[in-house]
Amino acid sequence: MLYRLLRPALFTLDPEQAHELSLKWLEHRPAGPPPVAGPLATDVAGICFPNPVGLAAGYDKDARVPDAMLGAGFGFVEVGSITPRPQAGNPKPRLFRLAADRAVVNRMGFNNGGAEAAAARLARRTGTGIVGVNLGANKDSPDWIADYSHMARVMAPFATYLAVNVSSPNTPGLRALQDAGALGALLDAVLAARGADGPPVFLKVAPDLQPADIDDIARIALERRLGALIVSNTTITRPPMKSVQAAETGGLSGAPLLPLALQALRDFRRATGGEIPLVGVGGITSGVDAWQRIRAGASLVQLYSALVYRGPNIARTIADDLERLMHRDGFATIAEAVGTE
Repeated sequence: MLYRLLRPALFTLDPEQAHELSLKWLEHRPAGPPPVAGPLATDVAGICFPNPVGLAAGYDKDARVPDAMLGAGFGFVEVGSITPRPQAGNPKPRLFRLAADRAVVNRMGFNNGGAEAAAARLARRTGTGIVGVNLGANKDSPDWIADYSHMARVMAPFATYLAVNVSSPNTPGLRALQDAGALGALLDAVLAARGADGPPVFLKVAPDLQPADIDDIARIALERRLGALIVSNTTITRPPMKSVQAAETGGLSGAPLLPLALQALRDFRRATGGEIPLVGVGGITSGVDAWQRIRAGASLVQLYSALVYRGPNIARTIADDLERLMHRDGFATIAEAVGTE
């Protein structure tokens, strides 16, 4: 209710200003306790998630408020993308609300304060909730694989899991790392850098892949025994929309992404044969959306753009709805429901 009252005022601000304001507000208020394991608890990659509703990378790029977001009811929080060196990102404006479509377009370009500052913040954490670290590479780096390896080495001590992001459309050429040859070399380097006893490695993929690419990525993920695949990042395609900002360059997220991201999840479920956990992302705005993604093969779900339109209580609302839907459909656990559509 409070957010609904505040939203009109927030929407008069530039989207990036509003985003920064929300982070500063969270930094200066006490963080509540993270969720505890209950009926929605589920194990993925050797990690016990208290509920399957996570915050996707992009909101907290610099690991400023992970515990505050856990206190808002998220079962896990993914910070980043973080690069080895600080990076300003692309020129502004670079973030656009598509309110008529409940969507967002961004071309941020991995803007963040760098690995050293983020690692220092994570080292000071006193909370116990699950925090994944999304790894990126500097745009001007001569060796992107070396950047990802460095990030894995630096962040492994502070991360519950590491997410390798090679699917952002806002760093030219980055998505080429999803090609079979490059991806295998990249993951081998990351796995070696994080250490034998390091956290599991997840891979975040684009929703705009061809069938052959999906099969190659699935094979490589299975061969490397990755912890999970995160399906999917933003899209460079544009379904029919009402907002004039839809023509802006960048990655589209929010409600219009739902059909494409759902199909990508189904494609990866088929390609992996259910042998690797999937994290469903893209267009999730309700418990019904999250439940559909779980029934389609996701062990966990993530959201970000829905925060813009529904506010910070969305995690608790979706978790409550998931518990109701799980019992309605006769499942005792989330794991039982995965892939049963």
